[in-house]
Amino acid sequence: MKNSIMATENEEYSLQTLVKVCYTILDSLREPLIVLDSELKVIKANRPFYTTFEVKPAETEGRLIYEIGNRQWDIPELRKLLEDILPKKSEFNDLEVEQFFEGIGHRIMLLNARRLYRRSEQTQLILLAIEDVTQKAEDQRKIEELVGKRTVELIAAKEEAERKKDAIEAAYDEIKKLKDQLEAERTFLQEEIKIKYNHEKIVGESNAIKYVLHKIEQIASSDTTVLILGETGTGKELVAHAVHRLSLRKNKTLIKVNCATLPANLIESELFGHEKGAFTGSHTRQLGRFEIADGATIFLDEIGELPIDLQAKLLKVIQDGEFERLGSARTIKVNTRILAATNRNLEDEVRTGGFREDLWYRLNVFPITVPPLRDRLDDIPMLAGFFIKKICKRMGRGVPQASKAVVDVLQGYSWPGNIRELENVLERAVINSPGSQLRLADELRKKTPAASSAQETLKAVERRHILHTLEQTGWKVSGKNSASEILGLNRSTLRARMAKLNIVKPHP
Repeated sequence: MKNSIMATENEEYSLQTLVKVCYTILDSLREPLIVLDSELKVIKANRPFYTTFEVKPAETEGRLIYEIGNRQWDIPELRKLLEDILPKKSEFNDLEVEQFFEGIGHRIMLLNARRLYRRSEQTQLILLAIEDVTQKAEDQRKIEELVGKRTVELIAAKEEAERKKDAIEAAYDEIKKLKDQLEAERTFLQEEIKIKYNHEKIVGESNAIKYVLHKIEQIASSDTTVLILGETGTGKELVAHAVHRLSLRKNKTLIKVNCATLPANLIESELFGHEKGAFTGSHTRQLGRFEIADGATIFLDEIGELPIDLQAKLLKVIQDGEFERLGSARTIKVNTRILAATNRNLEDEVRTGGFREDLWYRLNVFPITVPPLRDRLDDIPMLAGFFIKKICKRMGRGVPQASKAVVDVLQGYSWPGNIRELENVLERAVINSPGSQLRLADELRKKTPAASSAQETLKAVERRHILHTLEQTGWKVSGKNSASEILGLNRSTLRARMAKLNIVKPHP
Protein backbone atom coordinates (compact mmCIF):
# COMPACT_ATOMS: atom_id res chain seq x y z
CA MET A 1 0.00 0.00 0.00
CA LYS A 2 2.78 2.31 0.95
CA ASN A 3 4.61 1.46 -2.25
CA SER A 4 1.47 2.22 -4.30
CA ILE A 5 1.08 5.65 -2.73
CA MET A 6 4.71 6.40 -3.32
CA ALA A 7 4.38 5.40 -7.02
CA THR A 8 1.39 7.67 -7.45
CA GLU A 9 3.24 10.54 -5.85
CA ASN A 10 6.21 9.90 -8.12
CA GLU A 11 3.97 9.95 -11.21
CA GLU A 12 2.38 13.21 -10.15
CA TYR A 13 5.83 14.65 -9.53
CA SER A 14 7.04 13.47 -12.96
CA LEU A 15 3.99 14.96 -14.69
CA GLN A 16 4.42 18.27 -12.94
CA THR A 17 8.09 18.26 -13.88
CA LEU A 18 7.18 17.52 -17.51
CA VAL A 19 4.58 20.33 -17.54
CA LYS A 20 7.11 22.76 -16.11
CA VAL A 21 9.57 21.78 -18.81
CA CYS A 22 6.87 22.28 -21.47
CA TYR A 23 5.98 25.67 -20.05
CA THR A 24 9.58 26.69 -20.22
CA ILE A 25 9.76 25.55 -23.85
CA LEU A 26 6.47 27.24 -24.73
CA ASP A 27 7.56 30.62 -23.42
CA SER A 28 10.86 30.48 -25.31
CA LEU A 29 9.33 29.90 -28.76
CA ARG A 30 7.81 32.45 -31.10
CA GLU A 31 5.44 30.18 -32.96
CA PRO A 32 2.00 29.41 -31.45
CA LEU A 33 2.04 26.22 -29.32
CA ILE A 34 -0.59 24.39 -27.25
CA VAL A 35 -0.14 21.64 -24.66
CA LEU A 36 -3.04 19.19 -24.46
CA ASP A 37 -3.71 16.45 -21.96
CA SER A 38 -4.72 12.93 -22.89
CA GLU A 39 -8.38 14.05 -23.16
CA LEU A 40 -7.42 16.78 -25.65
CA LYS A 41 -8.04 19.57 -23.17
CA VAL A 42 -5.81 22.62 -23.25
CA ILE A 43 -3.38 22.67 -20.34
CA LYS A 44 -1.32 25.58 -21.54
CA ALA A 45 -0.77 27.78 -24.64
CA ASN A 46 2.09 30.22 -25.17
CA ARG A 47 1.78 33.95 -25.68
CA PRO A 48 2.18 33.84 -29.52
CA PHE A 49 -0.88 31.58 -29.67
CA TYR A 50 -3.04 34.07 -27.78
CA THR A 51 -1.81 37.10 -29.72
CA THR A 52 -2.03 35.38 -33.13
CA PHE A 53 -5.55 34.00 -32.74
CA GLU A 54 -6.86 36.79 -30.44
CA VAL A 55 -8.10 34.55 -27.63
CA LYS A 56 -7.59 34.78 -23.82
CA PRO A 57 -6.11 32.18 -21.42
CA ALA A 58 -9.33 32.13 -19.37
CA GLU A 59 -11.30 31.13 -22.49
CA THR A 60 -8.75 28.49 -23.47
CA GLU A 61 -7.08 26.59 -20.63
CA GLY A 62 -9.02 23.64 -19.22
CA ARG A 63 -11.34 23.49 -22.23
CA LEU A 64 -11.50 20.90 -25.02
CA ILE A 65 -9.45 22.21 -27.94
CA TYR A 66 -12.44 21.98 -30.29
CA GLU A 67 -14.45 24.33 -28.07
CA ILE A 68 -12.03 27.23 -27.83
CA GLY A 69 -12.57 30.42 -29.83
CA ASN A 70 -16.32 29.90 -30.09
CA ARG A 71 -15.67 26.40 -31.53
CA GLN A 72 -13.58 27.85 -34.32
CA TRP A 73 -10.98 25.15 -33.67
CA ASP A 74 -13.45 22.38 -34.41
CA ILE A 75 -11.67 21.66 -37.68
CA PRO A 76 -12.12 18.27 -39.44
CA GLU A 77 -8.43 18.04 -40.33
CA LEU A 78 -7.44 18.77 -36.71
CA ARG A 79 -9.83 16.06 -35.42
CA LYS A 80 -8.33 13.58 -37.85
CA LEU A 81 -4.82 14.48 -36.70
CA LEU A 82 -5.53 14.18 -32.97
CA GLU A 83 -7.98 11.26 -33.00
CA ASP A 84 -6.88 9.09 -35.97
CA ILE A 85 -3.31 9.82 -36.93
CA LEU A 86 -1.58 10.63 -33.67
CA PRO A 87 -2.76 7.54 -31.75
CA LYS A 88 -0.93 5.46 -34.37
CA LYS A 89 2.16 7.65 -34.62
CA SER A 90 4.17 9.40 -31.99
CA GLU A 91 4.41 12.50 -34.15
CA PHE A 92 3.09 14.00 -37.36
CA ASN A 93 4.38 17.08 -39.17
CA ASP A 94 3.23 19.63 -41.71
CA LEU A 95 -0.50 18.90 -41.84
CA GLU A 96 -1.92 21.78 -43.87
CA VAL A 97 -5.17 23.23 -42.53
CA GLU A 98 -7.28 26.15 -43.76
CA GLN A 99 -9.79 27.90 -41.50
CA PHE A 100 -11.61 31.20 -41.18
CA PHE A 101 -11.28 32.87 -37.76
CA GLU A 102 -13.44 35.71 -36.56
CA GLY A 103 -11.38 38.85 -36.20
CA ILE A 104 -8.29 37.66 -38.07
CA GLY A 105 -9.88 36.16 -41.19
CA HIS A 106 -8.72 33.28 -43.35
CA ARG A 107 -5.64 31.42 -42.21
CA ILE A 108 -3.52 28.66 -43.67
CA MET A 109 -1.61 26.69 -41.01
CA LEU A 110 0.86 23.83 -40.80
CA LEU A 111 0.20 21.64 -37.73
CA ASN A 112 2.96 19.63 -36.06
CA ALA A 113 1.91 17.28 -33.23
CA ARG A 114 3.99 15.15 -30.84
CA ARG A 115 2.98 12.82 -28.01
CA LEU A 116 4.88 13.04 -24.73
CA TYR A 117 5.04 9.83 -22.61
CA ARG A 118 5.81 8.76 -19.11
CA ARG A 119 7.34 5.39 -18.20
CA SER A 120 4.10 3.44 -18.55
CA GLU A 121 4.09 4.62 -22.23
CA GLN A 122 0.64 6.11 -21.85
CA THR A 123 0.16 9.50 -23.40
CA GLN A 124 0.24 12.20 -20.76
CA LEU A 125 0.69 15.29 -22.95
CA ILE A 126 0.34 16.32 -26.58
CA LEU A 127 2.42 19.20 -27.93
CA LEU A 128 0.73 20.95 -30.85
CA ALA A 129 2.83 23.49 -32.80
CA ILE A 130 1.08 25.82 -35.23
CA GLU A 131 2.90 27.57 -38.10
CA ASP A 132 0.93 30.36 -39.74
CA VAL A 133 1.87 30.17 -43.43
CA THR A 134 -0.96 32.34 -44.73
CA GLN A 135 1.29 35.06 -46.08
CA LYS A 136 3.76 32.55 -47.45
CA ALA A 137 0.96 30.61 -49.14
CA GLU A 138 -0.52 33.79 -50.61
CA ASP A 139 2.91 34.83 -51.81
CA GLN A 140 3.38 31.37 -53.28
CA ARG A 141 -0.03 31.57 -54.92
CA LYS A 142 0.80 34.98 -56.37
CA ILE A 143 4.12 33.66 -57.60
CA GLU A 144 2.40 30.66 -59.16
CA GLU A 145 -0.19 32.93 -60.79
CA LEU A 146 2.58 35.20 -62.01
CA VAL A 147 4.59 32.22 -63.24
CA GLY A 148 1.47 30.81 -64.88
CA LYS A 149 0.68 34.12 -66.53
CA ARG A 150 4.28 34.58 -67.60
CA THR A 151 4.39 31.01 -68.88
CA VAL A 152 1.28 31.66 -70.98
CA GLU A 153 2.89 34.85 -72.29
CA LEU A 154 6.14 33.04 -73.05
CA ILE A 155 4.30 30.20 -74.81
CA ALA A 156 2.33 32.76 -76.82
CA ALA A 157 5.55 34.66 -77.57
CA LYS A 158 7.27 31.43 -78.57
CA GLU A 159 4.38 30.46 -80.84
CA GLU A 160 4.40 33.95 -82.34
CA ALA A 161 8.17 33.75 -82.79
CA GLU A 162 7.80 30.36 -84.46
CA ARG A 163 5.08 31.76 -86.71
CA LYS A 164 7.31 34.69 -87.59
CA LYS A 165 10.22 32.33 -88.11
CA ASP A 166 8.11 30.17 -90.42
CA ALA A 167 6.94 33.30 -92.23
CA ILE A 168 10.52 34.57 -92.52
CA GLU A 169 11.72 31.19 -93.78
CA ALA A 170 8.84 31.06 -96.27
CA ALA A 171 9.64 34.61 -97.36
CA TYR A 172 13.33 33.72 -97.61
CA ASP A 173 12.50 30.67 -99.74
CA GLU A 174 10.28 32.83 -101.95
CA ILE A 175 12.99 35.50 -102.22
CA LYS A 176 15.57 32.83 -103.06
CA LYS A 177 13.24 31.34 -105.67
CA LEU A 178 12.60 34.78 -107.18
CA LYS A 179 16.31 35.61 -107.01
CA ASP A 180 17.20 32.39 -108.83
CA GLN A 181 14.44 33.06 -111.36
CA LEU A 182 15.56 36.68 -111.81
CA GLU A 183 19.19 35.63 -112.23
CA ALA A 184 18.24 33.00 -114.78
CA GLU A 185 15.99 35.51 -116.53
CA ARG A 186 18.79 38.09 -116.58
CA THR A 187 21.17 35.57 -118.11
CA PHE A 188 18.50 34.64 -120.62
CA LEU A 189 17.91 38.29 -121.54
CA GLN A 190 21.63 38.84 -122.03
CA GLU A 191 21.59 35.98 -124.52
CA GLU A 192 18.43 37.28 -126.18
CA ILE A 193 19.92 40.76 -126.66
CA LYS A 194 22.50 39.17 -128.95
CA ILE A 195 19.78 37.77 -131.22
CA LYS A 196 19.10 39.69 -134.40
CA TYR A 197 15.37 39.95 -135.03
CA ASN A 198 14.00 40.43 -138.52
CA HIS A 199 12.07 43.55 -137.48
CA GLU A 200 10.61 45.20 -134.42
CA LYS A 201 6.97 45.06 -135.50
CA ILE A 202 4.75 43.36 -138.02
CA VAL A 203 4.77 45.33 -141.28
CA GLY A 204 2.06 45.03 -143.92
CA GLU A 205 -1.47 45.96 -144.92
CA SER A 206 -2.53 42.97 -146.98
CA ASN A 207 -5.68 41.08 -146.08
CA ALA A 208 -3.55 38.05 -145.23
CA ILE A 209 -1.49 39.90 -142.61
CA LYS A 210 -4.55 41.80 -141.30
CA TYR A 211 -6.20 38.44 -140.59
CA VAL A 212 -3.12 37.35 -138.62
CA LEU A 213 -3.27 40.59 -136.59
CA HIS A 214 -6.97 40.02 -135.94
CA LYS A 215 -6.27 36.54 -134.56
CA ILE A 216 -3.46 37.91 -132.38
CA GLU A 217 -5.83 40.45 -130.83
CA GLN A 218 -8.45 37.74 -130.31
CA ILE A 219 -6.24 35.44 -128.27
CA ALA A 220 -3.60 37.68 -126.68
CA SER A 221 -5.42 38.56 -123.44
CA SER A 222 -6.18 34.93 -122.51
CA ASP A 223 -3.84 32.22 -121.24
CA THR A 224 -4.75 29.84 -124.05
CA THR A 225 -1.97 27.89 -125.74
CA VAL A 226 -1.23 29.20 -129.24
CA LEU A 227 0.29 27.21 -132.11
CA ILE A 228 1.92 29.40 -134.78
CA LEU A 229 2.27 27.71 -138.16
CA GLY A 230 4.11 28.83 -141.24
CA GLU A 231 7.04 28.29 -143.54
CA THR A 232 10.62 29.12 -142.58
CA GLY A 233 11.24 32.86 -142.48
CA THR A 234 7.62 34.03 -142.39
CA GLY A 235 7.94 35.74 -138.99
CA LYS A 236 6.44 33.19 -136.59
CA GLU A 237 8.61 34.46 -133.75
CA LEU A 238 7.43 37.99 -134.46
CA VAL A 239 3.84 36.81 -134.04
CA ALA A 240 4.76 35.19 -130.73
CA HIS A 241 6.25 38.48 -129.51
CA ALA A 242 3.11 40.33 -130.62
CA VAL A 243 0.87 37.91 -128.69
CA HIS A 244 3.04 38.34 -125.61
CA ARG A 245 3.13 42.17 -125.84
CA LEU A 246 -0.69 42.30 -125.88
CA SER A 247 -1.13 39.71 -123.10
CA LEU A 248 -1.69 40.19 -119.38
CA ARG A 249 1.84 38.80 -118.87
CA LYS A 250 3.50 41.52 -120.95
CA ASN A 251 5.47 42.84 -117.96
CA LYS A 252 7.27 39.50 -117.71
CA THR A 253 9.99 38.30 -120.05
CA LEU A 254 9.08 36.13 -123.03
CA ILE A 255 11.26 33.06 -122.55
CA LYS A 256 12.35 31.55 -125.87
CA VAL A 257 13.55 28.02 -126.60
CA ASN A 258 14.53 26.88 -130.08
CA CYS A 259 13.99 23.13 -130.05
CA ALA A 260 15.89 22.67 -133.33
CA THR A 261 19.19 24.17 -132.17
CA LEU A 262 19.50 22.31 -128.87
CA PRO A 263 21.30 18.94 -128.84
CA ALA A 264 18.94 16.06 -128.02
CA ASN A 265 20.90 15.17 -124.88
CA LEU A 266 20.59 18.70 -123.45
CA ILE A 267 17.11 19.79 -124.42
CA GLU A 268 15.43 18.15 -121.40
CA SER A 269 17.82 19.91 -119.01
CA GLU A 270 17.28 23.19 -120.87
CA LEU A 271 13.50 22.94 -120.64
CA PHE A 272 13.05 21.44 -117.17
CA GLY A 273 16.37 22.08 -115.38
CA HIS A 274 18.58 19.67 -113.47
CA GLU A 275 19.95 19.06 -109.99
CA LYS A 276 23.63 19.03 -109.13
CA GLY A 277 25.11 15.68 -110.15
CA ALA A 278 22.11 14.70 -112.31
CA PHE A 279 24.52 13.80 -115.11
CA THR A 280 28.20 14.08 -115.94
CA GLY A 281 29.24 17.72 -115.92
CA SER A 282 26.26 19.00 -113.91
CA HIS A 283 28.25 20.65 -111.13
CA THR A 284 25.48 23.02 -110.00
CA ARG A 285 21.71 23.10 -109.94
CA GLN A 286 20.18 24.81 -112.98
CA LEU A 287 16.68 26.18 -113.41
CA GLY A 288 14.93 25.11 -116.60
CA ARG A 289 13.21 27.51 -118.98
CA PHE A 290 9.75 26.47 -117.72
CA GLU A 291 10.74 27.37 -114.15
CA ILE A 292 12.14 30.72 -115.32
CA ALA A 293 8.87 31.33 -117.18
CA ASP A 294 6.69 30.72 -114.10
CA GLY A 295 4.05 33.46 -114.21
CA ALA A 296 5.25 34.47 -117.69
CA THR A 297 5.15 33.11 -121.26
CA ILE A 298 7.41 30.55 -122.94
CA PHE A 299 7.88 30.37 -126.71
CA LEU A 300 8.79 26.91 -128.00
CA ASP A 301 10.10 27.53 -131.50
CA GLU A 302 10.44 24.59 -133.89
CA ILE A 303 8.26 22.44 -131.61
CA GLY A 304 8.15 19.79 -134.33
CA GLU A 305 11.82 19.04 -133.62
CA LEU A 306 11.15 18.05 -130.00
CA PRO A 307 12.25 14.41 -129.41
CA ILE A 308 9.34 12.01 -129.02
CA ASP A 309 10.43 10.95 -125.51
CA LEU A 310 10.22 14.55 -124.24
CA GLN A 311 6.82 15.16 -125.78
CA ALA A 312 5.14 13.22 -122.94
CA LYS A 313 6.85 15.45 -120.35
CA LEU A 314 5.75 18.57 -122.23
CA LEU A 315 2.20 17.19 -122.35
CA LYS A 316 2.22 16.88 -118.54
CA VAL A 317 3.28 20.51 -118.19
CA ILE A 318 0.46 21.65 -120.51
CA GLN A 319 -2.16 19.47 -118.78
CA ASP A 320 -1.16 19.76 -115.10
CA GLY A 321 1.35 22.61 -114.96
CA GLU A 322 3.97 20.42 -113.27
CA PHE A 323 7.24 18.62 -113.98
CA GLU A 324 10.37 17.28 -112.25
CA ARG A 325 13.93 18.48 -112.71
CA LEU A 326 16.45 15.97 -113.97
CA GLY A 327 17.86 14.13 -110.97
CA SER A 328 14.96 15.08 -108.66
CA ALA A 329 11.72 13.38 -107.70
CA ARG A 330 10.18 16.62 -106.37
CA THR A 331 7.29 17.94 -108.45
CA ILE A 332 7.50 21.62 -109.41
CA LYS A 333 4.30 23.53 -110.14
CA VAL A 334 4.38 26.37 -112.67
CA ASN A 335 1.89 28.76 -114.22
CA THR A 336 3.28 29.25 -117.68
CA ARG A 337 1.55 30.24 -120.90
CA ILE A 338 2.82 28.28 -123.89
CA LEU A 339 3.29 29.64 -127.40
CA ALA A 340 4.66 27.13 -129.91
CA ALA A 341 5.72 27.43 -133.53
CA THR A 342 6.66 25.04 -136.31
CA ASN A 343 7.21 25.00 -140.05
CA ARG A 344 6.34 21.31 -140.18
CA ASN A 345 2.96 19.73 -140.88
CA LEU A 346 2.28 18.23 -137.46
CA GLU A 347 -0.79 16.36 -138.70
CA ASP A 348 1.43 14.47 -141.12
CA GLU A 349 3.94 13.90 -138.32
CA VAL A 350 1.17 12.44 -136.14
CA ARG A 351 0.17 10.06 -138.91
CA THR A 352 3.77 8.89 -139.38
CA GLY A 353 4.40 8.53 -135.64
CA GLY A 354 6.85 11.42 -135.38
CA PHE A 355 4.60 13.47 -133.10
CA ARG A 356 2.22 12.50 -130.29
CA GLU A 357 -1.41 12.87 -131.21
CA ASP A 358 -2.47 13.91 -127.67
CA LEU A 359 0.21 16.63 -127.62
CA TRP A 360 -0.92 17.83 -131.04
CA TYR A 361 -4.47 18.28 -129.77
CA ARG A 362 -3.22 20.13 -126.69
CA LEU A 363 -1.12 22.51 -128.78
CA ASN A 364 -3.64 23.04 -131.58
CA VAL A 365 -6.19 24.88 -129.40
CA PHE A 366 -5.82 28.18 -131.26
CA PRO A 367 -3.66 27.95 -134.39
CA ILE A 368 -2.39 31.04 -136.21
CA THR A 369 -1.01 30.43 -139.70
CA VAL A 370 1.46 33.06 -140.89
CA PRO A 371 1.13 33.41 -144.68
CA PRO A 372 4.21 33.02 -146.88
CA LEU A 373 5.51 36.17 -148.57
CA ARG A 374 4.30 34.96 -151.99
CA ASP A 375 0.73 35.17 -150.63
CA ARG A 376 1.14 38.79 -149.50
CA LEU A 377 2.94 40.41 -152.46
CA ASP A 378 1.10 43.69 -151.83
CA ASP A 379 3.17 44.07 -148.64
CA ILE A 380 6.54 43.87 -150.44
CA PRO A 381 6.87 47.65 -151.18
CA MET A 382 6.19 48.47 -147.50
CA LEU A 383 8.47 45.70 -146.28
CA ALA A 384 11.22 46.76 -148.67
CA GLY A 385 11.03 50.37 -147.48
CA PHE A 386 11.15 49.25 -143.85
CA PHE A 387 14.18 47.00 -144.33
CA ILE A 388 16.13 49.48 -146.50
CA LYS A 389 15.79 52.21 -143.83
CA LYS A 390 16.75 49.78 -141.08
CA ILE A 391 19.82 48.50 -142.94
CA CYS A 392 21.00 51.98 -143.91
CA LYS A 393 20.60 53.24 -140.37
CA ARG A 394 22.77 50.39 -139.12
CA MET A 395 25.39 51.10 -141.80
CA GLY A 396 25.28 54.85 -141.28
CA ARG A 397 24.61 55.75 -144.87
CA GLY A 398 21.94 57.41 -147.00
CA VAL A 399 18.80 55.58 -148.07
CA PRO A 400 18.66 54.60 -151.76
CA GLN A 401 15.30 54.62 -153.51
CA ALA A 402 13.75 51.44 -154.92
CA SER A 403 12.41 52.05 -158.41
CA LYS A 404 9.20 50.52 -159.72
CA ALA A 405 11.27 48.13 -161.81
CA VAL A 406 13.05 46.87 -158.70
CA VAL A 407 9.75 46.50 -156.84
CA ASP A 408 8.30 44.55 -159.78
CA VAL A 409 11.27 42.18 -159.63
CA LEU A 410 10.79 41.73 -155.91
CA GLN A 411 7.08 41.04 -156.38
CA GLY A 412 7.74 38.61 -159.22
CA TYR A 413 9.97 36.35 -157.15
CA SER A 414 8.64 33.28 -155.29
CA TRP A 415 10.52 33.97 -152.01
CA PRO A 416 10.98 30.44 -150.72
CA GLY A 417 12.92 31.92 -147.80
CA ASN A 418 10.12 34.43 -147.19
CA ILE A 419 10.77 37.64 -145.18
CA ARG A 420 14.16 36.47 -143.93
CA GLU A 421 15.32 35.98 -147.51
CA LEU A 422 13.87 39.38 -148.50
CA GLU A 423 15.87 41.15 -145.80
CA ASN A 424 19.08 39.39 -146.87
CA VAL A 425 18.50 40.27 -150.55
CA LEU A 426 17.86 43.91 -149.64
CA GLU A 427 20.99 44.10 -147.47
CA ARG A 428 23.13 42.89 -150.34
CA ALA A 429 21.34 45.35 -152.60
CA VAL A 430 22.11 48.29 -150.27
CA ILE A 431 25.78 47.24 -150.19
CA ASN A 432 25.68 47.06 -153.98
CA SER A 433 24.10 50.53 -154.34
CA PRO A 434 26.62 53.37 -153.82
CA GLY A 435 24.29 55.91 -155.38
CA SER A 436 20.76 57.09 -154.66
CA GLN A 437 19.07 54.25 -156.53
CA LEU A 438 18.76 50.71 -155.19
CA ARG A 439 20.41 48.06 -157.35
CA LEU A 440 19.75 44.40 -156.71
CA ALA A 441 22.83 42.23 -156.32
CA ASP A 442 20.85 39.00 -156.79
CA GLU A 443 19.30 37.66 -159.96
CA LEU A 444 15.76 36.89 -158.77
CA ARG A 445 14.03 34.44 -161.05
CA LYS A 446 10.29 34.49 -161.66
CA LYS A 447 8.24 32.26 -159.43
CA THR A 448 7.46 28.87 -160.89
CA PRO A 449 4.26 26.88 -160.55
CA ALA A 450 6.18 24.34 -158.49
CA ALA A 451 7.25 27.00 -156.05
CA SER A 452 3.73 28.29 -155.50
CA SER A 453 1.99 24.94 -155.62
CA ALA A 454 -0.16 24.34 -152.58
CA GLN A 455 0.57 20.64 -152.96
CA GLU A 456 4.29 21.05 -152.25
CA THR A 457 5.24 20.34 -148.67
CA LEU A 458 7.02 22.89 -146.52
CA LYS A 459 9.87 20.45 -146.07
CA ALA A 460 10.36 20.16 -149.82
CA VAL A 461 10.30 23.95 -150.23
CA GLU A 462 12.85 24.37 -147.45
CA ARG A 463 15.10 21.64 -148.84
CA ARG A 464 15.06 23.13 -152.34
CA HIS A 465 15.78 26.64 -151.03
CA ILE A 466 18.71 25.52 -148.89
CA LEU A 467 20.13 23.51 -151.80
CA HIS A 468 19.78 26.51 -154.12
CA THR A 469 21.57 28.80 -151.64
CA LEU A 470 24.38 26.28 -151.07
CA GLU A 471 24.88 25.93 -154.81
CA GLN A 472 25.03 29.73 -155.18
CA THR A 473 27.71 29.99 -152.48
CA GLY A 474 29.72 27.00 -153.68
CA TRP A 475 28.59 25.01 -150.63
CA LYS A 476 30.12 27.54 -148.23
CA VAL A 477 28.19 26.95 -144.99
CA SER A 478 29.69 29.63 -142.73
CA GLY A 479 31.60 32.88 -142.95
CA LYS A 480 31.16 35.96 -145.10
CA ASN A 481 28.78 35.57 -148.09
CA SER A 482 28.03 32.01 -146.94
CA ALA A 483 24.74 30.11 -147.08
CA SER A 484 24.14 30.62 -143.33
CA GLU A 485 24.58 34.39 -143.75
CA ILE A 486 22.24 34.54 -146.77
CA LEU A 487 19.60 32.40 -145.09
CA GLY A 488 19.93 34.28 -141.80
CA LEU A 489 20.60 31.09 -139.86
CA ASN A 490 23.13 30.17 -137.24
CA ARG A 491 25.87 27.92 -138.65
CA SER A 492 24.97 25.02 -136.32
CA THR A 493 21.26 25.46 -137.13
CA LEU A 494 21.94 25.25 -140.87
CA ARG A 495 24.03 22.09 -140.44
CA ALA A 496 21.25 20.56 -138.32
CA ARG A 497 18.67 21.37 -141.00
CA MET A 498 20.93 19.94 -143.70
CA ALA A 499 21.27 16.68 -141.76
CA LYS A 500 17.52 16.51 -141.15
CA LEU A 501 16.69 17.17 -144.81
CA ASN A 502 19.42 14.78 -146.00
CA ILE A 503 21.30 17.52 -147.87
CA VAL A 504 24.79 16.29 -148.69
CA LYS A 505 27.45 18.04 -150.76
CA PRO A 506 27.85 16.13 -154.05
CA HIS A 507 31.22 14.59 -154.87
CA PRO A 508 33.23 16.36 -157.59
